[in-house]
Amino acid sequence: MSYPKHKFGVVVFPGSNCDHDAFYVLENIFDQDTKFLWHKDNSLENVDVVILPGGFSYGDYLRCGAIARFSPIMKQVISFARDGGIVIGICNGFQILCESGLLPGALLRNEGLTFVCKDVNIRIENSNTCFTSDCTAGEVLRIPIAHGEGNYVADDETLNMLEHNGQILFRYSSSDGSISQESNPNGSIKNIAGIMNEHGNVMGLMPHPERASDPVLGREDGKKIFSSVIKSLVGRNTLKN
Repeated sequence: MSYPKHKFGVVVFPGSNCDHDAFYVLENIFDQDTKFLWHKDNSLENVDVVILPGGFSYGDYLRCGAIARFSPIMKQVISFARDGGIVIGICNGFQILCESGLLPGALLRNEGLTFVCKDVNIRIENSNTCFTSDCTAGEVLRIPIAHGEGNYVADDETLNMLEHNGQILFRYSSSDGSISQESNPNGSIKNIAGIMNEHGNVMGLMPHPERASDPVLGREDGKKIFSSVIKSLVGRNTLKN
C-alpha cells in the first residue's frame, strides 16, 4: 500500500536509543521524507510531524525527560505544538512531553520498581483522532513496552478532564479488551497507556508502535498509529516552524 508523502522529524537526544527504529519505520515502511533533528538544533526544518523517540535522554540520571525538556530544540517543539503541529512522544518522548507541559500528568517508577520489557495489549479508547483514525474504538493492539518509569499519574481534576474530552487514547487491557489490574504492567492510574492534549495534536504513549510495524518482526499493529497520522495530514494546513 502506498501512502501520501509528508515530512517527519525524529529528535535525537543524548541517550536516545529508539530514534533509528522510528526513522526506519517512517522512511522504509511508510516511504516518508524523514530526517533526524539534533537536540541542539534551533530549527525543525519545516517538518510536518515531530517524533520524540524512546530511549534514555541524558541517561535518565535525574528524572526521565526532566533534562531533555530543556534541550534547545524543545523551544521549537513547544512552539510548533502550540501552533497546531503534530507531535508524538514515544516512551521517553512521552515523559519529555509531560515534563515540558505539552501533556498533563507525570510518569513515575513502575509500581513493581522493576524495568518491564514485554508485549502488552492496549485497547483503543477513542478512534476519532488523527492518531487512531485507522483503528476502531474497542480494538485491541498488541505492542511492546520497555520502561522503568511508565506509571502514569494525574490528579482527579486532570483525569476527569481527560475522560470528559476523550483524551485517553489507549488503556492496558487483556487480549479481549477487558480492563483489570492484571493487565496493567506498571500501575498506571486507570490503566492509561497513552493520552493526547486537549487540542488533539500532541500524543504521548508508553508502548512502542515503531517496534510493531515491520512484518519481519512478526507484528504490525503499530502501523495503524503511524498510518492514521499520515492520512490525517492530507489536505491539512499544517503550521510549520
